[in-house]
Amino acid sequence: MWPDRRIQDLFGIPLPIVQAPMAGPNLAELAIGAMQAGALGSLPCAMLGVEQALAQCRQVREATAAPLNLNFFCHRPPEPDPAREAAWRDRLAGYYREYGLDPAMPLTPSVRAPFDEAYCELVEQVRPQVVSFHFGLPAAPLLERVRAAGARVISSATTVAEARWLEANGCDAIVAQGAEAGGHRGVFLYDGPLQDGVSTQLGLFALLPQVVDAVRVPVIAAGGIGDARGIVAAFALGAAAVQLGTAYLFCPEAKLSPMHRQALREARDDGTALTNLFTGRPARGIVNRLMRELGPMSPLAPEFPLAGGALAPLRAQAEAAGGADFTPLWSGQAARLGRDLSAYALTRSLAEESLAMLARAAG
Repeated sequence: MWPDRRIQDLFGIPLPIVQAPMAGPNLAELAIGAMQAGALGSLPCAMLGVEQALAQCRQVREATAAPLNLNFFCHRPPEPDPAREAAWRDRLAGYYREYGLDPAMPLTPSVRAPFDEAYCELVEQVRPQVVSFHFGLPAAPLLERVRAAGARVISSATTVAEARWLEANGCDAIVAQGAEAGGHRGVFLYDGPLQDGVSTQLGLFALLPQVVDAVRVPVIAAGGIGDARGIVAAFALGAAAVQLGTAYLFCPEAKLSPMHRQALREARDDGTALTNLFTGRPARGIVNRLMRELGPMSPLAPEFPLAGGALAPLRAQAEAAGGADFTPLWSGQAARLGRDLSAYALTRSLAEESLAMLARAAG
């Protein structure tokens, strides 16, 4: 009854729904609920060490043998830039003094590990059905080992050029990530400072049909999809599946702070922006004090993922006082469509409501 079964057949899943990998709030419990309902469950590994990721995989496999997606970043580690980091700390110094902190205090660097030999060995041990990447693809030798482990490979594209590059470099399917999506943009081919390129990023309904026309592999639609209406529309534009992230943040299995959960419940349609302040790469989140006062995009923010190091003491102080002034509140533009359902119930509801809508449209 689904218009396009290519993703279901490729991944071995009953439903053409992917629970988006969301580093931080997305651990085993969320993936398990989605998987048991028939979606492709995802575990993001960018903020997990190898042993932590392995423990999460074991927890999933104790609950279900359904297809699993392991997600990794594959950015280039940043080059040290002491002048830029000093300028960033200087820009934040007023906030440090406001909270009684020394602007020159020692900092713990913010770390996001790219896909490497150790993560590749994890894939070879776990042998997930799908491995997804953000910010392009890893080096060819590592990618060949992922494929040899039996995994289907997918990655995110924010432009037609990125989609063509991903297909040419061996992706089995492509996630077309519209600018509405929460969290980090998957940009990897932009020539220049990323903060200068966000204004040209396409929304999903403009991006999706162009990507579908440009590649032969099936396309997964992501960005601003929060209910059956978005799912049906994505299929009408040529998608073979959909990926939802923000919708799953409302699930009780999502590991969110009370402040983040409340911000999502109160989110406005115009209440998010793309920002590089928290990590150094453009990512969509709910506008808070830091974004309002510094502007969401700053050339001073150090390269990904270093920007977060200087914010960590401020975030800790503000959160201890019950505030989210310096906390990334990742969210897509369709948060107002969120429902307080379990991951299992949300997945089943999305599928049933979409099929009913497709049946009505077919007459």
